Amino acid sequence: MKKIFLSLAIIVLSAHCMAQKPAAPVADGIKPVGIIKNLTDSALLDVVQRQTFRYFWDFGHPVSGLARERSNAAFDYGNEVVTTGGSGFGIMALIAADHRKWITHEQAVDRMVKIVQFLYKADSYHGVFPHWLNGETGKTIPFGRKDDGGDLVETSYLFEGLLCAKQYFTADTPKERRIRDMIGWMWSEIEWDWYTRDGRDNLYWHWSPNNGWAMNFPIRGFNECLITYILAASADRYPVTADVYHRGWAQSDFFTNGKTFYGYKLPLGFDYGGPLFFSQYSFMGLNPKGLKDRYADYWVQNQNHTLINRAYCIDNPKKFKGYGENCWGLTASDNYEGYNAHSPTNDLGVITPTAALSAFPYTPEYSMQALRHFYYDLGDKIWGEYGFTDAFSESHNWYAKSYLAIDQGPIVVMIENYRSGLLWNLFMSCPEIQNGLKKLDFTSPALAKK
Repeated sequence: MKKIFLSLAIIVLSAHCMAQKPAAPVADGIKPVGIIKNLTDSALLDVVQRQTFRYFWDFGHPVSGLARERSNAAFDYGNEVVTTGGSGFGIMALIAADHRKWITHEQAVDRMVKIVQFLYKADSYHGVFPHWLNGETGKTIPFGRKDDGGDLVETSYLFEGLLCAKQYFTADTPKERRIRDMIGWMWSEIEWDWYTRDGRDNLYWHWSPNNGWAMNFPIRGFNECLITYILAASADRYPVTADVYHRGWAQSDFFTNGKTFYGYKLPLGFDYGGPLFFSQYSFMGLNPKGLKDRYADYWVQNQNHTLINRAYCIDNPKKFKGYGENCWGLTASDNYEGYNAHSPTNDLGVITPTAALSAFPYTPEYSMQALRHFYYDLGDKIWGEYGFTDAFSESHNWYAKSYLAIDQGPIVVMIENYRSGLLWNLFMSCPEIQNGLKKLDFTSPALAKK
């Protein structure tokens, strides 16, 4: 399908293709480990989560505490580029790290204080952060020639993490009160309704004081942006109406599917489901278990999307080397040509570890098979200081050296959701999220608890 909605991936293509030399880690912290033989499933999950978290902990920006875009310098901006969406994923990983005691609670609190104090002073546009910030100054780094203002989707990923932090850091201490207060202030200042572009029945991805609405990118489903509409409906001061969700997000040529692929019915989205990040980014906080609206059961949607992706890799119609029941997972990542949103309809022979590993809640047995293959069979080629490198292609004898925040974060968070439900429980406990879901006529076991 040539028309596939690459969304995040297409936009990042130009920036990610031009990677430069790797940057050195900031400081000593969590010690990396090599391949450890004969680990139990639980012990292996510990090792993978912990080492992957190092990307955000040891490699986090020293001034802002935010996540660097990637481990090799992005575009020509060097090591100051931090990513707002990836930082949201990093905040959720930080909570998992505190929960697992890889760091002390005091360390987690101090990092969060650094992050929120930096963000509060950083550039924003009607309360919405840009895709990239300078991690030292807080000034916008343009993501493209006209993409130099607010990025609503990246901001949504950031607040997916920040709202979890607001629910997690609940102690009655000056530092934790500071965390909650500053998150609350920033949350209340996001003008979601501004991003309807003068009251249209749609949210728009970008706005810039220099270029206005020139990017002209309405956000329509089904893809990775469901969280944006949930948050926009959940706001207290500047919310959008339910009509914006039903008439904007849910009205597109690629929203409803209903066809069957490899024996699995796909309620929503593109044929074969598209890249796997569609079923991961929004659902790092949003718990799909029992989550339903008038359009879909989101557990069925996400699980079947994952099963279709795996079944395609087993079928392997293009006969790429290495594909099989233990080696699967197509999603957006680096590749031997640059960067692309890999999927069954855009298959370049590239397997991306985050695809199968961030699917642990949906396909735990199959994800564990992939994890053991990645770690034990390919480990010397793709296991490194921040966990698994971004991607590999055995057909092209290519193995990435790079790590990306938006790929490392979901590994830590979704494995944690599989193991404990930690981030799901935090996010779904937010009163504002519960109100937003009800406003959009969602049902969920988390709403029944009230």
